[in-house]
Amino acid sequence: MPVSSLYPPIELQEKDIYSFLFTRKDRPFQANKYIYQDGDDPSRRYTHTEVAHLSLRFGQGLQSQFNIQKNDVIALFTPNDVDYPIVAFGALWAGAIVSPANPGYTVSEFAYQLKDSGAKIVIAHWSAIDTVRQACKQVGIPPSHILILGAQHDPSHTLAHWTTVKPVTSTQPPTTPTKISPKEDLAFLVYSSGTTGRPKGVMLTHHNVTSNVLQITACEAGKLSHDGSVRTPNIPDAPPTGDKILSCLPFFHIYGLTSLVLTPLYNGIHTIILAKFSIEKFCSLVQEHRITFIYIVPPMALHLAKHPCVSDYDLSSIRITNSGAAPLTRELQEAVFKRCGVRIKQGYGLSETSPTTHEQRFEDWDKKIGTIGRLQPNMQAKFCEIGAEDGPEGPPKELKAGEIGELYMKGPNVFRGYWRNEAATRECLSEDGWFRTGDVGFVDEEGDFWITDRVKELIKYKGFQVPPAELEGYLIENELVDDVAVVGVGSEELGTEIPRAYVMRKGGLGAVQQGDEKRIIDWMNAKVANHKKLRGGVKFVETVPKSASGKLLRRLLKDQAKKEYAEIERQKLKAKL
Repeated sequence: MPVSSLYPPIELQEKDIYSFLFTRKDRPFQANKYIYQDGDDPSRRYTHTEVAHLSLRFGQGLQSQFNIQKNDVIALFTPNDVDYPIVAFGALWAGAIVSPANPGYTVSEFAYQLKDSGAKIVIAHWSAIDTVRQACKQVGIPPSHILILGAQHDPSHTLAHWTTVKPVTSTQPPTTPTKISPKEDLAFLVYSSGTTGRPKGVMLTHHNVTSNVLQITACEAGKLSHDGSVRTPNIPDAPPTGDKILSCLPFFHIYGLTSLVLTPLYNGIHTIILAKFSIEKFCSLVQEHRITFIYIVPPMALHLAKHPCVSDYDLSSIRITNSGAAPLTRELQEAVFKRCGVRIKQGYGLSETSPTTHEQRFEDWDKKIGTIGRLQPNMQAKFCEIGAEDGPEGPPKELKAGEIGELYMKGPNVFRGYWRNEAATRECLSEDGWFRTGDVGFVDEEGDFWITDRVKELIKYKGFQVPPAELEGYLIENELVDDVAVVGVGSEELGTEIPRAYVMRKGGLGAVQQGDEKRIIDWMNAKVANHKKLRGGVKFVETVPKSASGKLLRRLLKDQAKKEYAEIERQKLKAKL
């Protein structure tokens, strides 16, 4: 039988996101409280009321100046910025679908997302404008449909700033909020890579997202407060002025979008926004603003454990942090606490689940280290035979509690499917709403979930998904490459997986020349975003292992990489002796 959440069911709201955030009658904090504040320029900040007003004005301007209609797609291409929530909520008010993109994308990568999503308008940060101009030109988006956000305007005044997009004049017909069907209409189209092919658009409805905000609030966010009134055993209290979050995860990632843009606004938590992560700036802002809570990823924990600058700052205000997007080892968690007293708990989620599905309780952070915690309210989960496919006899066999299997989940936060890709949707989403995650684990007797492996072959570099098939598609075009397989290998130095290419060189191993590896890496790195670079290097092989049906056997290469690493460590130990 499927496992239900140990939390009591919560009452969900069938509202569009704008109404959910700004027209609620049960808001427990003052509307003039500052929510978003720029970490570099503290004068750039917005209250709850200001966000509501400016979003409404921008949404009206989109309707009157750009004739934005329901389900039109608006792309965002920007690092974190205090303007981000306003333009996103304004676009949602107007009925548009917001499609965030990684500002580190190359021109071709961003152009692909623009074309696939059918975006009509791009809202971009000035720092990324060269990429935006070229990508828009490729797909036919005119400069008049490129808007700038952030403190920097276009010096030539060619591209309009978002603040110039205003509501109708008295001579124009009035604009009205678009009628939204929360369970059917999309709010966000976030791009997530599957195990094969190009990135796919994950369709998240208004109800998916508001449900996840309420689920998080019932669990994790319920332990944070706008006035310091919440007490949690085993965790220091927040000050009377309330909790403060350091917003250091990218807003274009669903983890940052839900946890750092929507949830703090709903709960009235002051959020300091970091445009781009650096450990020095991270520590400086914690000390300056007395930050109490932070969402992190494992590479950030690695910095806290090892970077020399950490010792120069006072991080004692941090009550606890939550790590997600990739597994965190016990050793790293304990090293961080031993060095700087920062508590870390873990959570779990996916783009397809809006994203959070599991969270370790605050008070359990130092108990069952390694667990992803309990299932969110209003959700069900089950574990099935690993890698099994639906067949004539029905879905894969469901396993008993405690047995290791592939995780399936069901709930109001589970996505509608992949954008214009019914085949990919059918592979992971059943007609009755069960989502096949591709991750492997089990649930223990106390209801805590553990993730031990994953079926899918995605490489997780610092929380970003890197699809091996996409990199292989590029590499096969290189003049030196005859065949190739890409796998993720562990990097102790970086604290994350990194992509490595196993290459059959044209002419065979005997044709390999000095400098070939660097030539391939340089060629490849010029074509992809930063997180997709071949940091694991290139290994030349006699043949790329494949099954009889032609499927790449990446697992064999991953095993080979582990053996190579073990041999290197053995030689190091031998040299010491």
